[in-house]
Amino acid sequence: MLNEDRKAAVAAYKERKVVAGIYQVHCLATGERWVGQAPDLSTIRNRVWFTLRHGSHRQRSLQAAWNAQGEGAFSFEEIERLDEKALEAGRERVMKARLAHWRAELGAEGL
Repeated sequence: MLNEDRKAAVAAYKERKVVAGIYQVHCLATGERWVGQAPDLSTIRNRVWFTLRHGSHRQRSLQAAWNAQGEGAFSFEEIERLDEKALEAGRERVMKARLAHWRAELGAEGL
């Protein structure tokens, strides 16, 4: 990659719109669900799958289900996108409240 191309790619990455929100990982084989929050929904799936593939995910029940069922038994879904206006009331507080709502709604464990 040429230096100019690299600079353009970095600039485009920095200028992209980041969307925070709530997501779920669902084990289709067992029906188990895990719900988490992310400051950037566009990158969280790769991070979660990477840690699971390497056996290093911090949520032990999710890692155990992944090890038992395999990658093909899992799906990833964005549940709720939170726009900047919704987060103006306090990002951490709003994210925590929405995470609690979805955990209760889906009967899911937290991530």
